[in-house]
Amino acid sequence: MLLFGLLLLTSALAGQRHGTQAESNLSSKFQYSSNKEQNGVQDPQHERIITVSTNGSIHSPRFPHTYPRNMVLVWRLVAAEENVWIQLTFDERFGLEDPEDDICKYDFVEVEEPSDGTILGRWCGSGTVPGKQISKGNQIRIRFVSDEYFPSEPGFCIHYNIVVPQFTEAVSPSVLPPSALPLDLLNNAVTAFSTLEDLIRYLEPDRWQLDLEDLYRPTWQLLGKAFVFGRKSRVVDLNLLKEEVRLYSCTPRNFSVSIREELKRTDTIFWPGCLLVKRCGGNCACCLHNCNECQCVPSKVTKKYHEVLQLRPKSGVRGLHKSLTDVALEHHEECDCVCRGHTGG
Repeated sequence: MLLFGLLLLTSALAGQRHGTQAESNLSSKFQYSSNKEQNGVQDPQHERIITVSTNGSIHSPRFPHTYPRNMVLVWRLVAAEENVWIQLTFDERFGLEDPEDDICKYDFVEVEEPSDGTILGRWCGSGTVPGKQISKGNQIRIRFVSDEYFPSEPGFCIHYNIVVPQFTEAVSPSVLPPSALPLDLLNNAVTAFSTLEDLIRYLEPDRWQLDLEDLYRPTWQLLGKAFVFGRKSRVVDLNLLKEEVRLYSCTPRNFSVSIREELKRTDTIFWPGCLLVKRCGGNCACCLHNCNECQCVPSKVTKKYHEVLQLRPKSGVRGLHKSLTDVALEHHEECDCVCRGHTGG
């Protein structure tokens, strides 16, 4: 009987030790899992650094299936060489939680320029695939955030590759990239270009050909109102001398005007920045009015439309909206000499 009791006691003690060891092993497993989740990119204060020397890709967990909830992942891509850029191309399969009031508040992926902290863009939803993004230098940062509700699919996949800057013989109006210039300085830089091709090449050095094609691709909008300027034929007769005086006195003539100043649009850049319009000019030496001084004023004014390139800063992200638009400018069709102070026709 005593022997049987000793056997029961020994068995109980062994079972207690085994249970304690199992609990310890389970606790260590959870502790390891927790440490693993907090390591590297999962910690919003840290980032995973990827050295880029060839093409590659990063993606949301479980892509192209539903990504996990409540995550913060950060990647910093660093090119192995100094004087190169990194280009990001989003996979066509893109879908995150929809925005609220057109703002990506919950689940999103964003791209940041590490050199100055500029957010190049933040995207969510599944309506459109984000466009290509290019770094200013040899680094670029990507951040993915998902909240604790409503994960979506397929998530995202971003392909990256190295881009070698192509420098042309033409000297750029500014050593700074367009995104780094204030609007007024950018307007001066844009005005210095003599051709549209050189301008788009400056604004979008790696995709300027695509932008140029998109610019002239027909849209649903009605663009390009046609106006034909009639030419007045001059009849040579005995009154030629008088006609020449009339032509070079108070008459409509070509003047160059700044579109921004004419339209009072300091928030927009136009190219070309100046256009020729007909404005009254010349003197009134042979004024028929009985007054001390005559002045040349318009007696007939019309508005004519000119198709130009319009550049507007994007809201909230770096870059410019580019579109062809029609601007209406005043043209003086007829002019008269009147006494100074009386501008009525």
